[in-house]
Amino acid sequence: MVANTLHAAAILLREGGDWDWFINLSASDYPLVTQDDLLHTFSYLPRDLNFIDHTSDIGWKEFQRAKPIIIDPGLYMTKKADVFWVTQRRSVPTAFKLFTGSAWMALSRPFIDYCIWGWDNLPRTVLMYYANFISSPEGYFHTVICNAQEFRNTTVNSDLHFISWDNPPKQHPHHLNLGDIRRMIDSNAPFARKFTRDDPVLNKIDSDLLSRNPGRFVPGGWCIGSRENGTDPCTVAGDSAVLRPGPGVKRLEKLISSLLSAEKFRPRQCK
Repeated sequence: MVANTLHAAAILLREGGDWDWFINLSASDYPLVTQDDLLHTFSYLPRDLNFIDHTSDIGWKEFQRAKPIIIDPGLYMTKKADVFWVTQRRSVPTAFKLFTGSAWMALSRPFIDYCIWGWDNLPRTVLMYYANFISSPEGYFHTVICNAQEFRNTTVNSDLHFISWDNPPKQHPHHLNLGDIRRMIDSNAPFARKFTRDDPVLNKIDSDLLSRNPGRFVPGGWCIGSRENGTDPCTVAGDSAVLRPGPGVKRLEKLISSLLSAEKFRPRQCK
């Protein structure tokens, strides 16, 4: 997954035109705000911020993730196969400090550029280490950014997701349903996960939060067609730079203001 993410990022750097943040999502994710809500809110932010949930308190992962050595056939075989375990164990690195956190993040273009080019070799060194690490998406970017002097003070400790976990957390979160809709909204998060395919809660999000009709795009400022007689306004595309944020922008602005507050922002960076 880390290799695929870096591959996608490299393609975007080469062919993706102008962009400011790289947001990785899975097929089990769903938005809780419109694209215009997200673009409007992020347009006011410093472009070097990296939204990445992270901690140096790796806890049980030291014994079960950091010290075991695994071989991932997915790196060199054409078909996916289970990893296999090496009997020896390794010590925790001393050349860099391990960090862990959520696999979902919004990373700045400067940091993505650094991960691809790695001009001081740290991203490549850490990548080789995490090639033999279970659940490397929960540690690779976190370890790189918190060990890179240039970027360690750009982190915002959030994955921008609403996720429902057990306490203590199990390997996978709950699948969300209609009973979770109020908590999703109150979280002010722009994304939520995990959802099962075609769950009724997705239709509820479409109608109540995204103003999206079945089989249509989420309307935005670029939709300039007629709405008469139920016509889809997005059948006529206007200027993609025109934004028309909706009610979701207030929730998202509240979240961002909280994350960047004095008591949360600097004290929660890479410690």
